[in-house]
Amino acid sequence: MFQIVLYRLKRIFHFFKTGLFQALPAQIKYRFPEKKIKIIAVTGTDGKTTSAMLLHHVLNHSGLKVGLISTVGTYVGSKLQPIGFHITAPQPRDLYKYLATMVDSGCEYVVLETTSHGLYQFRNWGIKPIIAGLTNVSNEHLDYHRNKDLYLEAKMLLFKKAGVSVLNADDESFQTIKKTIAYSSIRSYSKEDILPKAVISAITKKLPESYNQQNARLVYRICTELGLSATNFVRALPSFPGVPGRVQWLKTNKPFSVVIDFAHTPQGLTAVLTSLKKIQKKNKQGRLIVIFGCAGLRDRQKRPLMGKIATELADLAIFTAEDPRTEDIWSIIRQMKENLASGHDRVISIADRGEAIRFALKKLAQPNDIIAILGKGHEQSMCYGTEEIPWNDVEFSTKVLNEK
Repeated sequence: MFQIVLYRLKRIFHFFKTGLFQALPAQIKYRFPEKKIKIIAVTGTDGKTTSAMLLHHVLNHSGLKVGLISTVGTYVGSKLQPIGFHITAPQPRDLYKYLATMVDSGCEYVVLETTSHGLYQFRNWGIKPIIAGLTNVSNEHLDYHRNKDLYLEAKMLLFKKAGVSVLNADDESFQTIKKTIAYSSIRSYSKEDILPKAVISAITKKLPESYNQQNARLVYRICTELGLSATNFVRALPSFPGVPGRVQWLKTNKPFSVVIDFAHTPQGLTAVLTSLKKIQKKNKQGRLIVIFGCAGLRDRQKRPLMGKIATELADLAIFTAEDPRTEDIWSIIRQMKENLASGHDRVISIADRGEAIRFALKKLAQPNDIIAILGKGHEQSMCYGTEEIPWNDVEFSTKVLNEK
């Protein structure tokens, strides 16, 4: 009870620190740019970056001048400007600076990737989206939000401000959110929806993963709400370049495959490994080997869950470092093994992430294997102690693969 009271008091603290003393001055400095551009916000536990970038691509391809603020960077039109966020939601002084730049560049819309932390901490002060979309809500950030109800409560702050809310009818959060916002503002999407055949064909051809197909259904629903036709969507989808660090298959001349993904939650890990397992079965040979860790000073409850998921879905799992921060890496790895009633013989523990990747690619990989390196995705650094060390899974793995 004391922790819940403290949690709510902290939001009052953020109201003054982030809202009044940072966001409001930024609004004034940049002449309230949020009022001069139509904001479409996307949130959710998993899939929000892919959904936001896909939506930006479709709108841009359809001839609209649109910006994007996301985990991987900002876009003004089709021009990417990496900003190196280690967190998704920028502080208000940066947010309003980016919005002002987009307004000055003539953008009519901006797609804004939004997080529970950002909403709770008033980083989205003054933002009222014309449309807000939700991918899904699963157990994540419970170290911060205390429990799933409070986590969902933080997410719902976005939909209470939105003109239209596009919700995932297949997600367990759907019924709860429906009760808290105006019924007339709710739109929904589902894997059971009957879509035009051309739309279904374009989605399945471009995005074979079931979870990405659901992300695409969200994007399509938002596009129809904006008045775009199915033809606009179908024509844009084939040229979508994907998201750096999201199901990113590396180019290699090796007899095995290597894929990088940002999956760092139980739901994300399950979705990616299930998808890769289907690909593996089509090959009828080879193993699925996964390399991942769990972040330090973050939700400890998910560590044993993710450890168990990996041993159930992969043929071999390497537990390693992923932003350990001030926690002991071996202590994190031990917690990842806590739910393993079996499968210990399919787990290798290598604390150094570079050594873990090198061991998998140089010593373990055999013809037709799939090596999945998960948890970091697009990120450009890894936190040890209180210091951010330059790190990129794609660059390091590519370097190892090219070594003689």
